[in-house]
Amino acid sequence: MSKTIIISNRLPVQLQINNGDITAIPSVGGLATGMKSVHSGGDSLWIGWSGLTDEDIPKALAPKIDQALAEHGSAKVKLTKAEVDGFYYGFSNRTVWPLFHYFLEYSEFELSNWETYKKVNQKFADAILEQAGDDDIVWVHDYQLMLVPQMVREKRPKVSIGFFLHIPFPSFEIFRTLPWRREILQGLLGSDLIGFHTYDYERHFLSSVRRLLGLEVSFNDIYQDDRVIKVDSFPMGIDYKKFNTAAKEHAQRSEAEKSDLQKRLDTHKKSAPDAKFFLSIDRLDYTKGIAKRLNAFEYFLNKYPQYKEKVRLIILAVPSRSNVPQYQVLKREVDELVGRINGELSTVSWTPIWYFYRSLPFDSLIDLYTSCDIAWLTPIRDGMNLVAKEYVATRTDRTGVLILSEMAGSANEMNESLLINPNNFEQIADTLYEAINMPEKEQQARNKILQKRLARYNVEKWANDFMTSLVQQKEKEAVYVSRRLSVDLMNTIMKRYIDANRRLVFLDYDGTLANFHKDPQKANPDNALYALLDEVAAQPNTDMYLISGRDKETFGKWFLHKKYNMIVEHGVWISQGGEEFRMLESVKKDWMEKILPVLESFVDRTPGSFIEEKNYSLAWHYRNTDPDFGQKRSVELNTVLTSLIANDDLSVLNGNKVMEIKSSNVNKGRAAMRVFAEDEYDFVFAIGDDWTDEFMFQELPEEAITVKVGRQKTVAKYFVDNTKNVRDILSRFANNR
Repeated sequence: MSKTIIISNRLPVQLQINNGDITAIPSVGGLATGMKSVHSGGDSLWIGWSGLTDEDIPKALAPKIDQALAEHGSAKVKLTKAEVDGFYYGFSNRTVWPLFHYFLEYSEFELSNWETYKKVNQKFADAILEQAGDDDIVWVHDYQLMLVPQMVREKRPKVSIGFFLHIPFPSFEIFRTLPWRREILQGLLGSDLIGFHTYDYERHFLSSVRRLLGLEVSFNDIYQDDRVIKVDSFPMGIDYKKFNTAAKEHAQRSEAEKSDLQKRLDTHKKSAPDAKFFLSIDRLDYTKGIAKRLNAFEYFLNKYPQYKEKVRLIILAVPSRSNVPQYQVLKREVDELVGRINGELSTVSWTPIWYFYRSLPFDSLIDLYTSCDIAWLTPIRDGMNLVAKEYVATRTDRTGVLILSEMAGSANEMNESLLINPNNFEQIADTLYEAINMPEKEQQARNKILQKRLARYNVEKWANDFMTSLVQQKEKEAVYVSRRLSVDLMNTIMKRYIDANRRLVFLDYDGTLANFHKDPQKANPDNALYALLDEVAAQPNTDMYLISGRDKETFGKWFLHKKYNMIVEHGVWISQGGEEFRMLESVKKDWMEKILPVLESFVDRTPGSFIEEKNYSLAWHYRNTDPDFGQKRSVELNTVLTSLIANDDLSVLNGNKVMEIKSSNVNKGRAAMRVFAEDEYDFVFAIGDDWTDEFMFQELPEEAITVKVGRQKTVAKYFVDNTKNVRDILSRFANNR
């Protein structure tokens, strides 16, 4: 029976050592809550670090720890203090965290930390490999483990792997500054499904994959070798029912049942019934913009002085990574700001800022959520921000105003809140004024929509949607695999090949017999290819044709002396048995003078592109351009050309990073059928990688064996992954085996 393996940096349990005994306490909230529906029963396992280093664990207690974790469906990865320092505090939080949140100035690129990061990722991968079978599902979480998917894939190629990034993925211009950018991308591409909180993060990732790895991306599918990786966005929700129910129960408490914090909040509310409480809850992290928020609060009070003594900002800053230098500096800055603002603005009866530097229990959070009139959450950059969702969920009477940074991932799905730029103090001050004066009816109308959405797309729905998508991606893979030219299918084809009386074989060149080259003129055949083609061409009762969009001069130089049969320029020219090329189709070229200036203007405006002038066609190549820019220009050029050639009996072929303008009555399918009609062939084989080869696949008779190189939409019956597979097929033809 297959099982689900969840893997994250930290386990969803906390270990406590007391008098030689181990106690495992389940974690509350966040990922642990979200994964409840996935991590349940005996068919799941959660792997992660326990929070205790090898130095912290007495040898005698190690078995007890394993047993305590096993009772919670968990297993630990052992880490030393040095590994935690280099992997977690080092590379993860001094390199990846600031870089992915656009704090490039805080990013440290230490080789030793990178080496430790790789080493620890391998430890996590090894822990998975010890437990995972081919039928299992592995779900890897977050930026600390970005190399794990590929490490697992190398040893378990059939296992289903999902990865979810819980922080932003930066734009290409930021990500490219990372020295180990390619390794990170390749690590992530070991997954079958890669998930992000928002479409923006997804888009940034796909752009980096195109530009840095040069892989083909179609919508949100990435094609790599023999695999298709899906990339999608899944905005993480909260346990809505938990927060909403807790708020309802909170409202029913008697005076005696209320906490000290709630009583203090009530006292201040009664003393000033018209006063408004602003709530700010964050980890103490430079990405959260706490210092900016404090300065903005001071700016608001100076712009709208009538609200002095009528508003109070309650800040809860949860301690975080206190041993990282930037966090220590931030702590001092926030402490000093709070002290200065309170010192300058406080009166005998009013302190503008209540500042808590601590973690609060769940019940105290509910006290704050339900008592504060306005939640003010303005991170400079945030992957999601679940506090915003928690606040809305607790507003049982639907009053309350949420002010949210447009830089938070949750802003994409919470448009009914008041969205602001956290760097714009003028806008912030005006928005605080708007929030204070917003009528209750408007508050309730906004929160009604928000609550309905949050209740529907909760954290359990998030987890189930990701798992469903991962399973569907594997099923999609199975559809592809069923059409792969497998060993058994190839054996059947070879039997037909051997038994045939007369054979016809069509072979495309670029992307089929040879890999693409930045300079098409340098993609000349190697000696191994010559030897292979010689053997196939020498087979008795076999007619082999190289069929290509290449110009006749290039193919003549490469192959004419070999006396191979050749069809070039998509079917304009043919050479049989070493004879000089002759025209297979009657075509004109007077149109080229009109089109050439158009292509030249696009070359001028698209660095890296160039024109290939053939005898009866023009090709605009953009393989060497920036992938996104080249794709954009190709769409633009296609529109221009379509309008230009509407009445000229011309067509545009969109190939692999090339656009070719040629006569409409010329294509590989038409040429192939003219050759097919010359003899009684009982075995026909055609293979190619490009959209131009689809004409050939379509036109050849039903019994023909048609093969696409690469995983793309095709009318071919079968596909293989790459040029190596093509040469393996030809080797079997050559040896009649």
